[in-house]
Amino acid sequence: RTLETICKFCAANGIVLLADEVYQRNIYAPGKEFLSAKKIACETKDCEDLQLVSFHSTSKGLIGECGRRGGYMEMHGIDPYVQAQVYKLASSGLCSGMAGQIMTSLMVNPPKPGDESYEMFMDEESTIFNSLVRRSKLLVDGLNKIEGVTCEPSEGAMYAFPKIELPKGAVAAAEENNQTPDTMYALSLLDETGICVVPASGFGQADGRIGFRTTFLPPEDKLVKAVDEFKRHHELFCQKWN
Repeated sequence: RTLETICKFCAANGIVLLADEVYQRNIYAPGKEFLSAKKIACETKDCEDLQLVSFHSTSKGLIGECGRRGGYMEMHGIDPYVQAQVYKLASSGLCSGMAGQIMTSLMVNPPKPGDESYEMFMDEESTIFNSLVRRSKLLVDGLNKIEGVTCEPSEGAMYAFPKIELPKGAVAAAEENNQTPDTMYALSLLDETGICVVPASGFGQADGRIGFRTTFLPPEDKLVKAVDEFKRHHELFCQKWN
């Protein structure tokens, strides 16, 4: 319903919808599935005039080959003249991204049953996916065990957005320094533990909420240590400002 609302709004107001769908295969919650903006647009009334550009990439998502800069975009409902200009711009590059093109081709056309590399491919892919499922649960469960920290389950992608409760003294000190409380907390976490997180104030969180964004990409053994460090820092921070 959220996607339907967004698609209808953009169609009604002549807004080009840019859909970043790079995490379409990173779905960890049982019974849930990825729904593309194009599918919703094509099946929803009043979206006939929607202008949509969908993106996918090899450098994130399940493949996660961050050093391989490859991807594609699909234009739906975009004026042919505009499409031609975008194609012309893309074609003007003097150096083709060969490695990225190869990776993108492999992403959209992986080995099929019967191919020589199929079993190896499926084994490696399932190993990566199952590890991400375990890591997402490990991080969320670990954060929820810290007093004053609550975190919703991470059902997809590779991030968690915990909410933290901070002493009034910390909030006041942050305001005096013209900082948001979560920025002050994130800098303290970095100084104390070396863990880098992103203050949630940069994502437009609700008024009064304090939190941050973190990831469960590190290897499982390191993630266990990171959760311990999250706990140690949070206790030290709250003791300091209580």
